[in-house]
Amino acid sequence: MADSDLSAPAPTRARRGRVRVAGAAAPSRSAKSPHKGQQTKAAIVDAALSLASQVGLEGLSIGAIAEMMGMSKSGVFAHFGSREELQISVVREYHDRFEREVFRPALAAPRGLPRLRALFDNWMRQTSLEIDSGCIYISGAVEFDDRPGPVRDALVATVNTWQAAVRRAVQLAIDEGHLRADADPAQVAFEIHGLILALHYEARFLRSTDGLRHARTGFDNLLARYRRDAG
Repeated sequence: MADSDLSAPAPTRARRGRVRVAGAAAPSRSAKSPHKGQQTKAAIVDAALSLASQVGLEGLSIGAIAEMMGMSKSGVFAHFGSREELQISVVREYHDRFEREVFRPALAAPRGLPRLRALFDNWMRQTSLEIDSGCIYISGAVEFDDRPGPVRDALVATVNTWQAAVRRAVQLAIDEGHLRADADPAQVAFEIHGLILALHYEARFLRSTDGLRHARTGFDNLLARYRRDAG
């Protein structure tokens, strides 16, 4: 599996530029409407994600989003047939942004430990930026941990995808000889995730200013235990 493989739960829709053919007729008004509809839908998802970051996925409602967008409820329903569909779109949008801000920049670092460290640094930075808003992964887990259904399924799929990417990064560090050959990628990834959860709890709930320092120290201690030259 390629180390850049971090597939979203729904197929990624690539944005492809249109090639203008000389002499071709300009698109009709009706041909433009689907593009405008996509823009409106994207704007609704953006507003819904902003709201969900504050009040959680359960705090979303078609009425609240319609008011934020200056639209009618029926106008929002034209893009999302149900509140559940809107919630799932928010989960996927959050995943796409998380991938863009945390995972993909880390790929610029050399394979192995430098990439794993970059991944953790980006994750910490993202967590810090979300202190005042909230992490959809974490808040969603609290809201839907015992509530089966499509929204929970979407959350689980995105979190599993992200955790699989962390395990792959750990495996690369093992393959490069930076971590011990007997290190368990699932265990290392579990401990890394635990540091992020502790950081979020300390910084968001306890309002501790030491969370980042503790998380960095914890990560360094973790690597020291799993490094190839560790005793």
